[in-house]
Amino acid sequence: MSSCAILFIMRTPHHPQVEEITVEGILHAFSDPVRIEIFANLATAECAKNCSTFLNIQKRILPKSTLSMHFRILREAGLIRSERKGVELINSTRCEELQDRFGPMIRAIVETYVKQQKTV
Repeated sequence: MSSCAILFIMRTPHHPQVEEITVEGILHAFSDPVRIEIFANLATAECAKNCSTFLNIQKRILPKSTLSMHFRILREAGLIRSERKGVELINSTRCEELQDRFGPMIRAIVETYVKQQKTV
């Protein structure tokens, strides 16, 4: 009996260069309440978070596939960086990298979102 090894290739997530990031892409990523909630939580966290941290968000449980889609959109918009640690993706914001290009815009959007959530 022969043994067969299965090779899983884990792709490195694409992160756009700062020059490729647009206001339109950022606003699209923030247009979904789940994504802005994820980003606001990452922006105020003391450390990077894995995707599973956000399975229960906005008072509902999200399927992993839906959560992956939200993280992909945030990453492709240039808002977060996802780094592979074993089988997990650890996510953090790119706020510092984006500061020169977008000034206070991203921070203002997140702060306004957080204030809005306190009044809801």
